[in-house]
Amino acid sequence: MKTQLLTICIILCSVFTYAQKKEDGNIVRKKILITKTSSSPKIDGILDDPQWQNAPIATGFIERSPNNGKLQADSVKTEVRILYDDTGIYFGAQMYDPTPNKIAKELTERDGVGNDDFFGVALNGYNDKQQSLEFMVTAAGVQFDAKLTTDGEDDTWNSIWYSGAKLNEKGWSVEMKIPYSELRFPKSNVQEWGMNMFRRIQRIKASYDWNFVDNAKNSYTLFDGVLQGIENINPPTRLSLTPYFSTYVNSFDGKTTSSFNGGMDVKYGINDAFTFDMTLVPDFGQTNFDNSILNLTPFEQQFSEQRTFFTEGTELFSKGGMFYSRRVGGEPSKYPVTNENEEVTEYPSKVKLFNAFKISGRTKKGLGIGFFNGVTQQMEATIVNRETGEVRKEVVEPWANYNVLVFDQRFNGNSSVSLVNTNVTRNGNFRDANATGILWDISNKKNTYKTFGSLKGSWVMDEGTKFGTKAEAGVEKIAGKHRFSINGNVTTKDWDINDVGFSTKTNLGNYNAWYGYRILQPTKNFNNIFLNFNLNYFHRLEPFIFQNLVFNNNNSFTDKSFRVFGGGIEFSPLTQNDIYEPRTFGRHLKVPGYFDSWVWFESDSRKKLQYNFTVDYYAFDEKGRNQVFTNFGLRYRFSDKFNVNWSFNPSFRNNETGFAGKSDTDIFIGRRQRNTYENALTSKYTFNEKTALTLTFRHYFSDVTYKQFYTLNQDGSLANTDSFNKNLNGTYNAWNVDLRFSWWFAPGSQLTLLYRNATSNYLEFSRLNVTKNYDMLFSEPMVNNFSLKLTYFLDYNRVKSWMKKKQKS
Repeated sequence: MKTQLLTICIILCSVFTYAQKKEDGNIVRKKILITKTSSSPKIDGILDDPQWQNAPIATGFIERSPNNGKLQADSVKTEVRILYDDTGIYFGAQMYDPTPNKIAKELTERDGVGNDDFFGVALNGYNDKQQSLEFMVTAAGVQFDAKLTTDGEDDTWNSIWYSGAKLNEKGWSVEMKIPYSELRFPKSNVQEWGMNMFRRIQRIKASYDWNFVDNAKNSYTLFDGVLQGIENINPPTRLSLTPYFSTYVNSFDGKTTSSFNGGMDVKYGINDAFTFDMTLVPDFGQTNFDNSILNLTPFEQQFSEQRTFFTEGTELFSKGGMFYSRRVGGEPSKYPVTNENEEVTEYPSKVKLFNAFKISGRTKKGLGIGFFNGVTQQMEATIVNRETGEVRKEVVEPWANYNVLVFDQRFNGNSSVSLVNTNVTRNGNFRDANATGILWDISNKKNTYKTFGSLKGSWVMDEGTKFGTKAEAGVEKIAGKHRFSINGNVTTKDWDINDVGFSTKTNLGNYNAWYGYRILQPTKNFNNIFLNFNLNYFHRLEPFIFQNLVFNNNNSFTDKSFRVFGGGIEFSPLTQNDIYEPRTFGRHLKVPGYFDSWVWFESDSRKKLQYNFTVDYYAFDEKGRNQVFTNFGLRYRFSDKFNVNWSFNPSFRNNETGFAGKSDTDIFIGRRQRNTYENALTSKYTFNEKTALTLTFRHYFSDVTYKQFYTLNQDGSLANTDSFNKNLNGTYNAWNVDLRFSWWFAPGSQLTLLYRNATSNYLEFSRLNVTKNYDMLFSEPMVNNFSLKLTYFLDYNRVKSWMKKKQKS
């Protein structure tokens, strides 16, 4: 085993060293020198202010896609004027278009981009080609902002800035003001920022940039131009308060309760690079509902984060996949121990978050630092003695402190080395945990090859210490038509980060080889072609056993009508040894090899009616055993304000085998039939760029019927048994309806009114007809919840200015 890993590492290092010696190159960067204005233009989208008349103009945009490198035609040229003053930087852009009536301008909520033309700016105050802040406005006037790094785009980042957009006889225009308080740049008398500007023409699906972006490379930020001319400015104090007030009326099972809450978010700029964010007495009652499922796997279901504080500015904290924020304020860490004749009558489903803060930023030398701290409250369960009526409380989650610390050093344009530590400390005799990881992602100078990997350790302290490790190493070609990757990773059996992170498969070795082909310029029939080939080998670490060998080919095509379609195959030629389904260390379940094939199609998104479908069929090397997964979707855009999306996802698993139970001597496996249907509908009416009404509906149905039970032999095969006859048939339903009205009545300030209707059930039988299933579902108690939440953004500098004006008057 050690010899295999050493050989792989030597090969990877040799390939990467060769790549570094062979590749080198430079990127041409445009420069623009801007001037200072003594008065600010009115931000209304109309470029008639005198301040714009003598402003420097940036033009000569170059197409990024589909025709990479083609100069933008004069008929659709883009002209951008740029100014600055003591408070911020201004952009005035004219997007020429010979047919203004065809400009796409669908209204969405803030940070949403639909069928839209748009214009945007990416600013990098440190000019390090690694971290830009992105500000974008659609032709409908909707704002979008994001943090852009070499890892990708983080659209959870939100900023307070000002913009306006207008259609005119030349096409359409945009004005933007970005306050210095929203940017990050060093304290220096003379500033030199990295900058790129971009434009989208939706009807021809063409993207353009001011500084040419080579699509043969894999990072947008590498291609920044240079913004010069900003001198002698003082970054203002970055301090804002966002108090909130909320009220809830909840009706459930004949009981109605109400509550009133208040709290505050605080944001403070410690210096030019680092920001302190804190939430005090948080309220997450209006977060979106979770898409729960009937989970028969050995692993817990992972839910996406819905809470705003945990979704904003997560670029650093997501490093290495070691922090799963749903753990903070998740389920209690233990279930109460009951004595004879006792039963648990109240058990908290969630732990309350008391407060949380995070500090994050990046220095001018590329060092990113992130620190998160969260404190959760003590939670208790109620236990009643059935004979005496005595009631007692038991702590199921004590006061707990969660910490995440990240150091991320970026260098050479597109490389980084990171250190991540996560920790939870619980009060009293409860489990504590710690995990630490070192990560690297190092590219050569020309950004055509990279090596990547990680070394991680986990410690769980619970009546002793459990220590586990996880390691990965690989090399990848990241540029050009032909790309490849070779990597391997191992996870020991005691690897466990589930107190702060999320981990599932352990005691596993996995080695992967990937080859990909793509076109860099459109062909006669296609705008894009992506072909991918993967080979994966899996084995259990201890005791060693082959687990699986899988070949995968998946392909994607975009034709000249912008229809996107593809398909692929995947097969496992050998019998798989499933080491997780028996849920017992050292055991495995034999699963026959399979052949999987799928096709998918998505129609042109520019049209009012868009549809898509996927059909995925698994055929196993066992009579009568197969799986079918399908997806059907429709989206109709009635107007630029109103659209409806519907999706239907039926799936069928025939004659699959899975864990049923175990005794002191045997593990029982069941052969079962699973049918699942998921219906989802989202409808949105957007009144203007600040106000929207959204309806979200989901019904999930899944049933399972067991046909036969077996005992699991030591070699992974099955033997018929009559000693297990437990009823495991079941039907699960989840029903959710959200009706949400949102009004952004001022920058950073929002009023939200939400009605929520929800219920669910689990029945210990299956094969219900549709009418009977709905009758039984709607006989369950239903949640009916009304809530109103008001948040108001207070910026220190604006409040200070108001106070001065008031004193003068």
